[in-house]
Order: sequence, then structure tokens, then C-alpha cells
Amino acid sequence: MPTGKTLDGKAALVTGSTSGIGLAMARALAMEGCSVMLNGLGDAAEIEKTRAALERESGSAVKFHGADMTKPEEIRDAVAETAKAFGGLHILVNNAGIQHTAPIDDFPEGKWDAIIAINLSAAFHSTKAALPHMREAGWGRIVNTASAHGLVASVNKAAYVAAKHGIMGLTKVTALETAEEPITCNTINPGWVRTPLVEAQIEARAKENGTSVEEEALKLLSEKQPSKKFTTPEQLGGVLVFLCSDAAEQITGVPITADGGWTAQ
Repeated sequence: MPTGKTLDGKAALVTGSTSGIGLAMARALAMEGCSVMLNGLGDAAEIEKTRAALERESGSAVKFHGADMTKPEEIRDAVAETAKAFGGLHILVNNAGIQHTAPIDDFPEGKWDAIIAINLSAAFHSTKAALPHMREAGWGRIVNTASAHGLVASVNKAAYVAAKHGIMGLTKVTALETAEEPITCNTINPGWVRTPLVEAQIEARAKENGTSVEEEALKLLSEKQPSKKFTTPEQLGGVLVFLCSDAAEQITGVPITADGGWTAQ
């Protein structure tokens, strides 16, 4: 029986969705009737608690797959298990990401390899695996979490900026290859979002400068984000739902920025 929810009957895989932006995106989809496969790192008991709570709250089916985003075979399995569990796969959100900051000449090569693998290559492997399911369903939405750093650069973030610029290119190619099909591919490009990853950067700055966390948070925003406000995970979830809606049918291959004016400068 129809519920009036906009994504009834759809199924999604959201990578990196056990906390932060990914969890907010998964929640936004589930609240619109979409079955969701969570994925990410964390304590098994906490992940199960999160999964069960989201399923209860939304009334949608919510499952978890622990695929390691550095391993293509596990990524392919996550896609296959999502389609098997929910009878199809319609929405893929490539959100998993890690960060490390250092000047290029001091940048650990292992960190470079890991960031490129998780932030960029994983999206290629999941997209390749998901497209046949979307074609079978006759409908698909691929949304890649990029960043303001997919459009501009900052010092000490060589791997992250390279990966996010790469995601922009992968998105455009995917959009062109599916342009005549009912499948779209776009990026959401947040500015500063107060996730645990960003909180750690703020705390490190406060410790280094001998200032308060809130003072450093405002300084961080003032350097890049003209609004001087953090983008929220919930706002990004709303953008995702819009990109999965009928209204966004002709939006493909583009960045949707939510950066408080960062890249307008």
C-alpha cells in the first residue's frame, strides 16, 4: 500500500554510513521509504544499535554490510547483497572517506594510497557493480559525496584534493555514459561540516594554538566559509533526497554545493 513517501520501493547502498554525513544521508533516504544498506566502520554492537534504531524510526528495512572500501571484491559483494536483500538496487551513495594532512614532501605514501583507494577508487568499483542493477530496474541515482575540495584546493591536503577532483571527473563520465537512460550521477560538495573528522582537526588546532575549541571552529569557518556556519549532515540528507526525486531527473553530471559560499569566492 502506498505510504506517500517519495522513495517507496527503492533500495540504496550508502557507504561510510555508520556515523556523520553518511548516517544522516541514510536516515534521510529511509525516512522517505527507501530500504537502506548501511556500511562503515565502528563497534559491531554500536552499529547494530544504530541499524535497529533507524529501522524502527523510519519503518523502512535497514541492513548492514561491513565491506572494506579498499577491497574491490568486498565492494562488489556489498552491491550484490544489497540487491539480493531488497530485490534490487536503485540508489548508490558513495560517501566513504578518510583524511590526512601534511605537506607533499612529508606526505606518507601509505596514506596517499589509502585515501585514493577509499575516497576515489571505491566509487569506481561500486558504480561499476551497481549500474547493471539500475539498468535492470530501469531507474537509478548515483550520488557521490565530493567536497568544496573537489572544486578548489587547500595546502597540506594533496591526496584528499586529488581524490575529490577525481570524483568530479568520474561523476561527469558516469553522467555522460548514462545520459540517455533514466539514471543520473551527481556530486554533493559540502564545505565544513562538523563531523568527528572535522572536530579532530579543530581540536588539534586548538591544542597547537592554545585556544578554545569554539574559537578555533570560528577561525576555521572564517578562513573558507563566508556564511561562518557549518553545513549540517541533515541539510546534506535533504539535498540527497532532492537529487533522488523526479524534480532532479535532468540534473546530472554536476556538483551541488553546500559550502556557505566557499567556492563562490
